[in-house]
Amino acid sequence: MEENLANRSRAELETALLDSGRALQATLAAQLRGFDDHFQRLLNDSERALQEAFPGAFGELYVQNAKAFRDLYAELRLYYRGANLHLEETLAEFWARLLERLFRQLHAQPLLPDDYLDCLGKRAEPLRPFGEAPRELRLRATRAFVAARAFVQGLGVASDVVRKVAQVPLSPECSRAVMKLVYCTHCLGVPGARPCPDYCRNVLKGCLANQADLDAEWRNLLDSMVLITDKFWGPTGAESVIGGVHLWLAEAISALQDNSDTLTAKVIQGCGNPKVNPQGPEPEEKRRRGKLVLPEKPPAGTLQKLVSEAKAQLRDAQDFWISLPGTLCSEKLAMSAASDDRCWNGVAKGRYLPEVMGDGLANQINNPEVEVDITKPDMTIRQQIMQLKITTNRLRGAYNGNDVDFQDASDDGSGSGSGEGCPDDECGRRVGRKSSSSRTPLSHALPGLSEREGQKASATGHLQPCTHLLLLSGLPLVLSAARPRWR
Repeated sequence: MEENLANRSRAELETALLDSGRALQATLAAQLRGFDDHFQRLLNDSERALQEAFPGAFGELYVQNAKAFRDLYAELRLYYRGANLHLEETLAEFWARLLERLFRQLHAQPLLPDDYLDCLGKRAEPLRPFGEAPRELRLRATRAFVAARAFVQGLGVASDVVRKVAQVPLSPECSRAVMKLVYCTHCLGVPGARPCPDYCRNVLKGCLANQADLDAEWRNLLDSMVLITDKFWGPTGAESVIGGVHLWLAEAISALQDNSDTLTAKVIQGCGNPKVNPQGPEPEEKRRRGKLVLPEKPPAGTLQKLVSEAKAQLRDAQDFWISLPGTLCSEKLAMSAASDDRCWNGVAKGRYLPEVMGDGLANQINNPEVEVDITKPDMTIRQQIMQLKITTNRLRGAYNGNDVDFQDASDDGSGSGSGEGCPDDECGRRVGRKSSSSRTPLSHALPGLSEREGQKASATGHLQPCTHLLLLSGLPLVLSAARPRWR
């Protein structure tokens, strides 16, 4: 009978733990869906605005290079979803390829061999053919995207930790202690006696000692997530930057058109006068630029509501692990309302005299109700504590604009989202040799998002699907190895 009751007690407590975990998981999952949908919508709306406005404003300068713009948005989506991309290098490659293509397009008659374009690329940084747009987009996008990505990943990791910890089995000592707490009153003929509050808490503090050790790192994670929402606002915030990528692209092409003659003269001065292609097309007259009409940005009320709700819910969840014993005693184990002579103290009806133990494994050394071996922590929970630490470090780096994910994954350790500490020649060499196959793995994907699903999500998010959208190795005129990065 005792064995049956012990098994029943364990099953009931494990069910109660799963129910408590599911409620928190549902809250975190709803937050994740809300923020993820919003950030994806911002990027989709930006691409839609580009596709609607650029053909009329820039004509063939955009139409002939539409795929390059689609590829850029594809890589931004992959980065947001957790792909192993260095965002600064992705932007640098985009601007370099675009300059080569547009320069060829604006100068169709001369012969422009690869070595001439290499010379153009080396002189591009001081010439600033696109004005300040590449630099401004780099500075803002690296901070905005890394903040959005780290926050959404944090929600996913928090939910994943709750799910895994809820599946940790209870010890045999815990099962017997819960049986004594709940069912021994029936055997002793006092079924109406409910467990004394402190008695119930001591039993569950012993049963959930390892879970309580999550508390410190869990709080650090949620604090970091609340803090990083400050990076969603203002001209450099995720809301403004992710939804306004097309504005920087428009500014860049406009600057190139305005500075075309000056740029050409300086390139000829530095790289020589290119040979004329006798079979090339006749120089076209300068096309009058169309009026660039961009849709107004939607109000930021959606994100404000999401952030407000998330902050409140994350703060409410901060003491989840250490409050579990009290919550379960009150809601699941029919604990007595007061500690008096009428409650069950584990031996008879009467007051419970032992003191309540502290939280965590180390504090259970003298637990009078549950025998706990404080020298053998649960390894599953220790792994989740480490995962919380890693994710918190990622969020703190993102708050400062640093892509900690890339720093961890980088072979040479030189990359960060802010771009500091990356010598020009080093970055130039990496741009030249990096293949498209190295960009697709989701090294820090959202929990539950496989690599294939991440690629599918990125592809289906496009407004104009293209079967080879992510194969950047097919783009012409990739930067040479010695070419410096854009700043």
